[in-house]
Amino acid sequence: MQLRDFLPKIVNGDILGAFQKLDAIESNMEKKEEEIEQLKMDCEHFRSRLETAQADCMREKKEKLDLRQQLNEAKQQLLQQAEYCTEMGAAVCTLLWGVSSNEEAVKTILGGSKAVKFFTITAQTMESFVKSLSEDMKQQDLDSNENQFVLALAGIVTNVAALACGREFLVSSSRELLDTMMHLLGDMKPGLCTKFKVLMLMSLYNVSINLKGLKYISESPGFIPLLWWLLNDPDTEVCLHALRLLQSVILEPEVLAKSASEMRDTLPFQRIIALSKSRNADLQALAKELLEDLKILEYEA
Repeated sequence: MQLRDFLPKIVNGDILGAFQKLDAIESNMEKKEEEIEQLKMDCEHFRSRLETAQADCMREKKEKLDLRQQLNEAKQQLLQQAEYCTEMGAAVCTLLWGVSSNEEAVKTILGGSKAVKFFTITAQTMESFVKSLSEDMKQQDLDSNENQFVLALAGIVTNVAALACGREFLVSSSRELLDTMMHLLGDMKPGLCTKFKVLMLMSLYNVSINLKGLKYISESPGFIPLLWWLLNDPDTEVCLHALRLLQSVILEPEVLAKSASEMRDTLPFQRIIALSKSRNADLQALAKELLEDLKILEYEA
């Protein structure tokens, strides 16, 4: 066969192959373009989502800032309200402290429907006050509203307990208050809140005049160790009233019989002897008197 016969076939075959490759390339390019277009759409979608997320984030930041500002304002308002309530409580209770020295006024108070609630709140307020005292507190701000508030409350209790009807009420309906006062006396460090301690000790002493009250107080867990703890206070008034409360126990035979053994084993005689040499005349006299009273423990042995 001549060259001119098969050459066209070869050339046509090459051209046909080239066209087929070109079709394949064009088809691939179309797919790539579709993929690129899809990627563009995806990119646009994600960009839109990012912008939305950024807008949401900015909105949330603003909302948080607004809420934080509202929270700070609410805290400030609560602080102002707390200060106002404390100031009002100090003023009202100071007035009531004075009024409670009148027997008829006390009877009226105890006859009201809120008497039990009042003494429950008194116990809670005293406890909150002592918990708020800092560990390194060296001295008290005696003029603070908080201090005046709890002193007035303790003074009211002291005056109420000074009356027979008041003692009966406290030991029958407000034992939580008696428990709280004994607990707080054991929690406060020596030399701290001395006036508050004295008023609570006076209240407990007044309650101890009631035999039922004396039994309840003396049988409370930790009562004897509490007295020894208070006798080591550097304040003479605290020691004086702790001795008075101890004397109440010693002078009541029925109560002493239950406490004699523990008192004999733990009584800080050396501390009482030291108090009997105090420069404070009242403390010295009571300590000497108590040393004489304590001789009864020798016969109880």
